[in-house]
Amino acid sequence: MPGLSVIIVNYKTPQLLTDCLATFFTGNSQVSLEVIVVDNASGDNSQEIVTRAFPLVKWVQMGYNAGFARANNEGIRQATGDVVLLLNSDTLNVDNAIEQCYQQFKASAYIACGVQLLNADGSPQISGNYFMKGGLNYLLPLPYLGSFIKWLGNVVKVEKPNVPDSSALVEVDWINGAFLMVKRTAIDKAGLLDEDFFLYAEEAEWCSRLHKTGKLCIYGQYKVVHLQGESANEAFGSSGKGYYNLYDRKGLQIMLSNFLRIRKQFGIGWFLVQLAFYLMAIPVFFIASFFDNVFRLRNPFANFGMAARFAANVGRIVTFTPRILSNKPYFYKVL
Repeated sequence: MPGLSVIIVNYKTPQLLTDCLATFFTGNSQVSLEVIVVDNASGDNSQEIVTRAFPLVKWVQMGYNAGFARANNEGIRQATGDVVLLLNSDTLNVDNAIEQCYQQFKASAYIACGVQLLNADGSPQISGNYFMKGGLNYLLPLPYLGSFIKWLGNVVKVEKPNVPDSSALVEVDWINGAFLMVKRTAIDKAGLLDEDFFLYAEEAEWCSRLHKTGKLCIYGQYKVVHLQGESANEAFGSSGKGYYNLYDRKGLQIMLSNFLRIRKQFGIGWFLVQLAFYLMAIPVFFIASFFDNVFRLRNPFANFGMAARFAANVGRIVTFTPRILSNKPYFYKVL
């Protein structure tokens, strides 16, 4: 029986996936390893490319684009290891970080862990996070209004909701889903990922339940490169890194998943507070961008197209509101 089961969800990213697998199928592993690739109906030659290069990989076909939570859940159900690692296809194992992390983690009392994620240039990426009341950190990407909220938070010295860089062990509330290692005993207690989610925010909600069973941490001494957003951007024809893109279909999925998480983890009250801020951000965006461009001697209407796309996405969130508030099972997929 393998000690570690690595689960990677694939959707039309065979090159990223083969590059990822090449960094830990080196022949030097001292760990009994099981690798499960769950394919979300890529409809390409991903399986042929990957299994030819790595015949030990177990390939699982979902048959439809099931997203992150459902695909990983299927991988977890088929995994046989005592420890499960959810790993993005756009990651690169550095200096055998996966095995070293596993060895330290399995001997610890922690129930879930991550590593320090790096950008391609070696700069640190946010890997661990703290829960902020009501998920108020989701207001930070709002155009103009988010910058004001961030400034206000700095003035009143609100603690940052994340660990920007770590070089040693740091305890956190939730872990970036690009690299999330969890003990099977904790999954048995907390349950699987919530299958209402299609993509984004599902690992935060899951960690909120895992956290009730034990402590989570980041092992900052171990590094893994995460080509942040590359798999999603490549698959969905979007651009930008992180969660500040709120203006296209990917941005709508991010917003919808964030609101779903707020409802599930923090309740109806905080959901309505967040929605009020997003609605308020629409006129703020139009008015502030107009005067901002005038002040900078640019076309005052230059950002109106982006503001209109943001407004349209918020409008879609409003249409989902009754369903989200009901908290009944539903697959929130818009990509």
